[in-house]
Amino acid sequence: MSDDMISQEEIDALLNGGLAGADGDDKSADDAAASEAAPAAAAEEAPAGDTSEDDSSQFAGVLTDTEKDALGEIGNISMGSAATTLSVLLGHKVNITTPSVAVATMSIIKEHYPLPYLIVEVGYTTGIDGNNVLAIQAHDAAIIADLMMGGDGTNPDTNIGEIAMSAVGEAMNQMMGTVATSLSTMFNKKIDISPPKVNLIDLGTEEKVTEIVGQDEPVVRVSFRMEVDGLIDSEIMQILPVHVAKEMVESLMGGSAAEEAAAPQPAPAPAPTPAPAPTPAPAPTPAPTPTPAPTPTPAAPAPQPAAAPQYAAPQYAVPPQNYAPPQMAQPAASVPVQPVQFTPLASGPVPVNDANIGLILDVPLQVTVELGRTSKSIKEVLELTNGSIVELDRLAGEPVDIMVNGKYLAKGEVVVIDENFGVRITDIASPAERAAKLQ
Repeated sequence: MSDDMISQEEIDALLNGGLAGADGDDKSADDAAASEAAPAAAAEEAPAGDTSEDDSSQFAGVLTDTEKDALGEIGNISMGSAATTLSVLLGHKVNITTPSVAVATMSIIKEHYPLPYLIVEVGYTTGIDGNNVLAIQAHDAAIIADLMMGGDGTNPDTNIGEIAMSAVGEAMNQMMGTVATSLSTMFNKKIDISPPKVNLIDLGTEEKVTEIVGQDEPVVRVSFRMEVDGLIDSEIMQILPVHVAKEMVESLMGGSAAEEAAAPQPAPAPAPTPAPAPTPAPAPTPAPTPTPAPTPTPAAPAPQPAAAPQYAAPQYAVPPQNYAPPQMAQPAASVPVQPVQFTPLASGPVPVNDANIGLILDVPLQVTVELGRTSKSIKEVLELTNGSIVELDRLAGEPVDIMVNGKYLAKGEVVVIDENFGVRITDIASPAERAAKLQ
């Protein structure tokens, strides 16, 4: 009986072996189920994952992070000034927030924004080569048109007609004109735009939105959030071709680099002040040449009374020679100091004028706009009657002169603000141009 009995060690070994076998079977079954479920899950998740990866890889090299930041800064500054202009036109506070920059295609934009939009195409004529598009939702455009035509914006006409589109086009023209002025300041070069082209397009149904870029061509989309006094809280988009966006970034970087390069240039200005120091060094050499001065000649009789102590003269001859040259150098050094004193006199009056200009800031000045001039004889003036036409020496559309107290200051273009004429400054005259006008 003792031989047939199983020891405790054998019982434990059998139990451990059975448990291991059961665990192994369960694990293998779980692995098989997981292997079967994995392809199905991958098949379900593949489309969404692949699409996002393809999009990111497709536009990965179009713009760098630095270029996106630069475009965001350009949009922030330019649209900030445009918001001020739109506030004046609408009579309501307009707030345009910091933009977000992304790369997409017109097809992707149409899929994300399947709504009627007012598409404003603006071309750059000077400073930048290319066009850009400003997209505003049709409902927001209707509110802007209603405000510009004297309404309160609470119940706008959703059917945007030619008059409403013309009003919105004028608002966009003013906004983009302000943007061009801001870009001119940022890029340190003149930038002009062409009159905008306004079209109402339903992005959900229209196949082609604009002619400036293709449907699948990468574009830069700069999105802004625009708020108008509780009437509008929406998003506007600025769509730029990639080459235009890169040109803007290059202009911004080039302008900042030029300013940094120009900053150290004034530093060498104080350098000429130590420059006269070496000039006295050659001064001793010319000093003996103009020795015909009579003062050294009377010095000759001085050694004559010293003839008695002739032995002392050679003993003290070495020290006087050392002291005499500095005595001669001192008057020679005082001579070239005089021309150095003239250099600060030329620049002295400039800071004085800048400091005192604050005393006259409250003086009122008369600002006038001159459309043009002409010369007439006394006979022609006497023949003027009601309905007579006087032809001026300026073409239609040519910038007008802006005068301050009768003095030429700048050029500008005539605009209409709240049924009143106004003028937008396009070019400030340089001092040379103002002086030429005075002659």
